[in-house]
Amino acid sequence: MEEFKHFHKIDRKLYSLLVINLERNPFESMHTLSLWIWLERTCHFKNFISKIIALPNIFINELADEGATCLKCIEDNQFGLVSTYSSEIPLTQHLTRKDLSLQFFHENRDNANSEMRKILNEVCHKAFQDIMEKAMMSGSSKQTLIESKQTMVPPPCELSLSERMSHLRLGGDMMSTWRMKGNNVPYEQRSMFLTFSKGYPIAEWEIREFFTSYFGDNIESIIMQDVKCNEQALYARIVLVTPEIVESILKDESKVKFSINGKHVWMRKYVKRNGKFSFP
Repeated sequence: MEEFKHFHKIDRKLYSLLVINLERNPFESMHTLSLWIWLERTCHFKNFISKIIALPNIFINELADEGATCLKCIEDNQFGLVSTYSSEIPLTQHLTRKDLSLQFFHENRDNANSEMRKILNEVCHKAFQDIMEKAMMSGSSKQTLIESKQTMVPPPCELSLSERMSHLRLGGDMMSTWRMKGNNVPYEQRSMFLTFSKGYPIAEWEIREFFTSYFGDNIESIIMQDVKCNEQALYARIVLVTPEIVESILKDESKVKFSINGKHVWMRKYVKRNGKFSFP
């Protein structure tokens, strides 16, 4: 692991700068780094990360804002493009020396989503975990500061999954404690029920990749509806290692909606029916 972190020394330095020095949201920053690494690899922008680090902090902060806009464009199929001119993301365009625009990210969102998931799982979660824990446990992230000002926090139903999870301080020691506690908590108290839209099939691997990108390796199991090979599963159950994650996702709501690869997923607590814990 030390060798792995040393190999990604520059990436770690930039992530630390974002979440410690600039006090940006650790979860959003991790996704921003995956975006930049994707650009460096896929578009062959040589030394792109090194060029970002060389910038003054004020420009790095603005570049990260542009990255957040690009992420929204990639993640949302219905993202409203104001225009297709490169001036929408001028710093990104200047640094890459390419005529990039939000239209580029919108048109390449499928490839970007796929590759960024790999980067998140294979690089970011491993290389940045200790830095993320430090930022969140110290309460230095902007999201943590905003959380302390209740009037500035949007209603739970308006929060994205990343924003919900950024309200949960996932320190390493805390997660280890939760794992041990989770072993003694009945699985139904750590479970959530997922329902999908008919005509928009979702595979188990998509659910696993989506939640792993936020929780890391904290999914105990995913049980899909048992259907024939030519039929679509309309619901599933996910068992997490601790009930605290369930509460963090719901944030006092009875049901929440997320988008996985552009397909809507509704989630609620797994409930007991007819004296048994089973699918309806």
